[in-house]
Amino acid sequence: MDLSNLISQEDLIKNRHKIKKVFFYRICGAGMGPAAVLVKQAGFDVEGADSAFYPPMSTFLETTGIPLFKLDQVTPEFLKKYDLIVVGNSVAGKLETARMIEKVGVPFTSFPSALGSLVLKDKNVIGIAGTHGKTTTTYFLTQLLESLGQNPGYLVGGIIEGRDPSKLGGKYFVIEADEYDSAYFHKISKFRLYELKNMILTSLEFDHADIFSSVEKIEDEFRAVVPDMPTTLIFNQEYPSAMKLHKDYSKNPKQKWFLYGEGSDLGPFDVKTFENGSTFNIKWKGETISFESSVVGGHNVLNLTSCLLYLLSEGFKTPDIQKAAKVLNMVKRRQEVRGKYHDMIVIDDFAHHPRAITVTLDAIKARYKDRKIITVFEPISATARSSIFQNEFRDSLAVSDKVIIAKADLATTALGGGDLNADLLAKEISAKGCPAVCVSKLDDLRATIDKFEEKNSVLLILSNRTCLGLWESSFVQELKA
Repeated sequence: MDLSNLISQEDLIKNRHKIKKVFFYRICGAGMGPAAVLVKQAGFDVEGADSAFYPPMSTFLETTGIPLFKLDQVTPEFLKKYDLIVVGNSVAGKLETARMIEKVGVPFTSFPSALGSLVLKDKNVIGIAGTHGKTTTTYFLTQLLESLGQNPGYLVGGIIEGRDPSKLGGKYFVIEADEYDSAYFHKISKFRLYELKNMILTSLEFDHADIFSSVEKIEDEFRAVVPDMPTTLIFNQEYPSAMKLHKDYSKNPKQKWFLYGEGSDLGPFDVKTFENGSTFNIKWKGETISFESSVVGGHNVLNLTSCLLYLLSEGFKTPDIQKAAKVLNMVKRRQEVRGKYHDMIVIDDFAHHPRAITVTLDAIKARYKDRKIITVFEPISATARSSIFQNEFRDSLAVSDKVIIAKADLATTALGGGDLNADLLAKEISAKGCPAVCVSKLDDLRATIDKFEEKNSVLLILSNRTCLGLWESSFVQELKA
């Protein structure tokens, strides 16, 4: 590995006025594509390449006018015409591709560093961090700021109906502050490179077992930025790791700290959630403020509360905030109703961590009080495929009425962890009084869904990929509005 042409964040900021042409290598990544568009909107000449181009990312990039190339067109001579190469996290350090980029003589960096240095340095950046709720909360705060007459920039790590996943915007910039690492040469969390001015921390517990060996290692990533955060920090106090950070750093007189969640002086209080929305109160400067919103579920009320506290701390007027909170849309694959399969309402959700499953099931139960819940869970992330949360998955899933474990034939890459025993998981869930089976093929999954079907029920599908190919199969065509 030769990192002599890796440009530091400090040097990239100092020399950004000299950079004209920027090339994104593996531009179709979920973060790379939106980042490339933001860099283009900031005034740079942007081009990119990838091995293949598929909607929705390919469609999004094509609408921006960014020239796109296939990877086999990219040679050392080709790359020499650029002032900066942005390398995607899908490029492994052991690949010959990495050696080519290192030796071409052009400065290179990761997309979080490029984004922080070229776009975000002069913005009022609000980073939405945490194990759960980042994408949803980022989208909530973006919509709220828009309703308040602002023109916020944003980068949301999910698919949003009717809008692009990123926008440059004006004074405020809301970004999903991911704790996953940035590139083979930047083995640090993305949010450390985003030039954050504010942080909302929705949750903090162990995840990403393929790159972190403990929750303390994740805490260390936050310790690298929290002490120097110049403005506002809003933490969910229900998480011990978040409170450790608060205890260690909240005495900084230059920072504004606020804690929310169960037991907090700020709330939310008196939370009531219904099929089509929720009501709740928060306290601000001794005053009780009531809110009603279209968001459903206690976890989404918490996500929304963090945004409301930020807006109040910024001095927006209470009646305006109350009005803005009334109707908020969700990102796709977050409690997304996909239609009806026979007599079952089909809901697609991204949840792949035990606590995320628990709060999602709580929200579905609150929304559909008279329906039974048949849960399909695909443990597909590195952490979910491991044995780390074997017992926690059992307990979180067992509150369903029936469970199907859709196990892909893929070993975990968790550090020091064995594979999840999906057959045992199904047996232990059944032992708790909830019928459960484990399947590993799409045909068996479809047959079990048909077997488990009940009138007036909800089919809740929890997966952050395709669920053994279910979302790419004829099942989708069979759904009715």
